[in-house]
Amino acid sequence: MGRVTLVEGDITDQSVDAIVNAANNALLLGTGVAGAIRDRGGDAIQLECDANGPVKVGDAVITGAGRLDARFVIHAAGMEVGGKADADNVRSSIWASLALAAKRGCRTIALPAIGAGAGGLALQRCAEISIGVARDHLAGETSLDEVRFVLLGEPAYRVFEMVNDAVKVAEQMAKLEKMR
Repeated sequence: MGRVTLVEGDITDQSVDAIVNAANNALLLGTGVAGAIRDRGGDAIQLECDANGPVKVGDAVITGAGRLDARFVIHAAGMEVGGKADADNVRSSIWASLALAAKRGCRTIALPAIGAGAGGLALQRCAEISIGVARDHLAGETSLDEVRFVLLGEPAYRVFEMVNDAVKVAEQMAKLEKMR
């Protein structure tokens, strides 16, 4: 089974097979993570988005990564343009992103806090959903060895760390219960 890792930093600096963009359904690379991807990766990414969008909220599409140090950008449509993200759409778009990465044979993928920030989803809820989906995906058949969450700033990192640690503790407690 693959592993979930956490990193504090800039997702556009990650050397992975695929990075995930916290996208809107129109695949417009505006501000936040999407803007950083456009700025660092180049206009070719937006041109590919234009050819693939719009998409259904909760879905994901894959494009090249332009000048980024990744092979692909996966655009997870967690909300409508100008709208807010909800738990179901974030969950669905993350699952779709991981499935696309596995379909392309990716071994490493980096994701931001999809739905938090401009999406308006509470950071802790975002972490619970994101880590839960990643662990569920890694428990099945997949090419992914690592699902890396790249969090901008220590506060976001600490929230994801707390949620990830709680999951690990719960798993250990369940193992101890089985031994009784």
